[in-house]
Amino acid sequence: ELISMLTTLLNVPGAAVVAPVPGFVMYAMSAQFAHMRFVGVDLADDFSLDLPAMLAALEAHRPALVYLAYPNNPTGNAFDPAAIEAILHAAPGLVVLDEAYEPFAGDTWMPRLAEFGNLAVMRTVSKIGLAGVRLGYLAAHPAWTDELEKVRPPYNVGVLNEAATEFALEHAAVLAGQASRIVEAREALADELRGLLGSGLAAVFPSRANFILVKVSAQGAAVAQRMRDSGVLIKDVGRMHPALADCLRLTVGTAEENRQMLAALTQALAATPAAG
Repeated sequence: ELISMLTTLLNVPGAAVVAPVPGFVMYAMSAQFAHMRFVGVDLADDFSLDLPAMLAALEAHRPALVYLAYPNNPTGNAFDPAAIEAILHAAPGLVVLDEAYEPFAGDTWMPRLAEFGNLAVMRTVSKIGLAGVRLGYLAAHPAWTDELEKVRPPYNVGVLNEAATEFALEHAAVLAGQASRIVEAREALADELRGLLGSGLAAVFPSRANFILVKVSAQGAAVAQRMRDSGVLIKDVGRMHPALADCLRLTVGTAEENRQMLAALTQALAATPAAG
């Protein structure tokens, strides 16, 4: 809803939205629904920001809105802070740092809001186990939040959402502990996945989120289907962008869930011929 509100606020004739791709699909979809121009800027081969390309897009399109997911979804990496600073200085409009996965990132731009008048930080409670609550928030200079309030739909937050959020705030330490355990499990899972390099996995990408992106040597869709057939659901992101061909997004679970996922992945890789 915050993404839609930002689109509504900044949707003037000729306005553009810029974001790196591959990234969160709702940035492009929201712009397209509002008939705004969406300009996707390809990431570098290692999924880092292509800063020259981003700066060129800012100069060419003068976007009203720039989205940077931090960490990025579905790649899982966090962009270089120096590159983000350069974008903040060059952008003519609002730059939104989407920190949906902040609980697992170990870093945030929230303390730096006062440095940049065109910076907004957006978060959600969805990734810490409260996806059904459907609640997020945005922090920015009052010049932005005051205007955003004008386009906020009435009654957009119900009393049940408020009660769930109050409960979460009262138990913030518990949620932080859960996030910390997920980070530990993520690193252990990444080590296990790296052990499969050369045995069906072509790449294991670094992650600061609660998932890990991998590239398989075989057809990613076939591997994902075999895993589904064995009762393990993962995200096949191969069709989202050419750079994600044969890539799978693996969510970090409990130790037992990770063990089951690794077993299913190993079996699926062994049963699927290499691509090409």
